[in-house]
Amino acid sequence: MEIHSAAGGGLAAHVRAHLSELRDTEARVAHVVLDQGAELVHLSVSDVAALAGTAPSTVVRACQRLGFRGYQELKIAAARQAPSPEPSRDPDPAARALADTVRAAREALDGVTATVTPERLRTAAGLLDAASRVLVVGAGLSGAVALDTAYRLRALGFAVDAPADPLTAQLAAPQLTAAGVCLAVSHTGATRSTVDAARRARGAGAKVVALTSYARSPLSEAADCTLVAGGQDLVFGLETVASRLAHLTVIDALTLTLLGLRGAPAEAALRLSADVTVDHSY
Repeated sequence: MEIHSAAGGGLAAHVRAHLSELRDTEARVAHVVLDQGAELVHLSVSDVAALAGTAPSTVVRACQRLGFRGYQELKIAAARQAPSPEPSRDPDPAARALADTVRAAREALDGVTATVTPERLRTAAGLLDAASRVLVVGAGLSGAVALDTAYRLRALGFAVDAPADPLTAQLAAPQLTAAGVCLAVSHTGATRSTVDAARRARGAGAKVVALTSYARSPLSEAADCTLVAGGQDLVFGLETVASRLAHLTVIDALTLTLLGLRGAPAEAALRLSADVTVDHSY
């Protein structure tokens, strides 16, 4: 498993994306890796084991489950990282909140290139480009990302359905054909209504593209192509906000990829969209 960008938050983003695949003791090792960042280069495998409250063999196993040959290779990836910014210690709650929110967002965005490869983005774009109809689903905070996605795809000339009601989405999913695509957005990848809609779409023969923050989840298991991006454990209570920013960034990249694939028809659709927008502006 390749780490596609070891600079900035690349290693951290990769580790967070695969946390759900680790057992309890292995997850503790992963949290030590996240806490230490570039400072990991100064720690031996025994040091990490002591910090995680486990055995050195578990550290090695955790590294391997994360896609590294062993602890030494993980240390090399850590050494290439830029130091992570420290949480704000400003006594002013508003100033501290602003600084920590920006830090969380920056880390999530820096990690996108570590978990989303150009190859995976092209695969998702290819599935969408070939679709006769696209159903976009997402619930809760991911619902806003789903609506933004639907707007952008419609502006490129796609036939898009994006029901705001989860039950309506589940009714629409099995009505897709083999020529359709369900694009499902879920931070956790475990939102029942979103996962159920994706499964129903796949059961009807449609392709499923997932956008989530975890490499392995019920949603990714139902998907033909999974785009992993987002932030977890960055700032308590703000991880979903950071993830939405990362998800929107991936959608922007996907939209631009589709624009290149579809060429003149997409450009014509964008001109029509611009005309409509101008008509609704003062």
